[in-house]
Amino acid sequence: MVTPSDVSPALAVPPSKEPGTADDPRIVPRRRLGRLLTAAVALLVLAMVVNSVVRNPAFQWDVVARYFTTAAVLDGLLLTLWLTGVVMVLGFALGIPLAVLRLTDNPVLRTLSWGYVWIFRSTPLLVQLLFWFNIGALYPTLGLGIPFGPQFVSVQTVDLLGPTLTAVIGLTLHEAAYAAEVVRGGILSVDPGQTQAAQALGIGRVRTLRRVVIPQAMRSIVPTAGNMLIGTLKGTSIVSVLAVHDLLYSVQLVYNQTYQVIPLLMVATLWYIGVTTVLSVGQFYVERHYARGSARLP
Repeated sequence: MVTPSDVSPALAVPPSKEPGTADDPRIVPRRRLGRLLTAAVALLVLAMVVNSVVRNPAFQWDVVARYFTTAAVLDGLLLTLWLTGVVMVLGFALGIPLAVLRLTDNPVLRTLSWGYVWIFRSTPLLVQLLFWFNIGALYPTLGLGIPFGPQFVSVQTVDLLGPTLTAVIGLTLHEAAYAAEVVRGGILSVDPGQTQAAQALGIGRVRTLRRVVIPQAMRSIVPTAGNMLIGTLKGTSIVSVLAVHDLLYSVQLVYNQTYQVIPLLMVATLWYIGVTTVLSVGQFYVERHYARGSARLP
């Protein structure tokens, strides 16, 4: 009979121990002192900035609260939102055909589309708006008729193009150039094999673009288009130089009378921040919708 004392120590099986006993090595997370120090400094700076803004009497927060929801400010806000929506819709309505023409095999149409994008992306937006505002100096009348022939209907340009319509035309033509590049980049991001597979199945080019390419391209189009929307919202403030009663111009009219420049500018700033935040939240959900089935979600 073999007793435990007869077993070699090298062959002896150590008794099992339960996890969590004192003999287990303790895992200690690495201390990142640099990260903690940086976060503490950042929070301290943020607290100092917030304190300086909130407690600075020059901001006149009581005046900000008084004018925040006045009729003049709200009317300007509505016009700003209307301008943003109209310009984005018309801009993409014109930009999508331009993007398709950039990708066509027709060299004439491709060159004309490229020339449009080149001109409107190379010119400052303010210059374009001022040009369209003074278009009457170049073309006093506009008419419809036979090309290079008589005109049947004509109208004075000054009577036709007011400040608001001029702003819509200028912003739309400017945004269409960028929308064309956004859509073109989204289409090029789709694997060419998708188009080849659709052609092998006998699907037409228009239907392939509408049912196969565009839905997949939206993953790349939506983030950039969302940034364009936010940029257009803020960019509409430039139409104040044309005396269009947007949010910024409405605020300017008020502080030109009361001389309370800083609090009225804070009113416009807070409204821009609020609307931009809402648009950013909407952009997040739209991105998540079109990212379904992909490995990375926003």
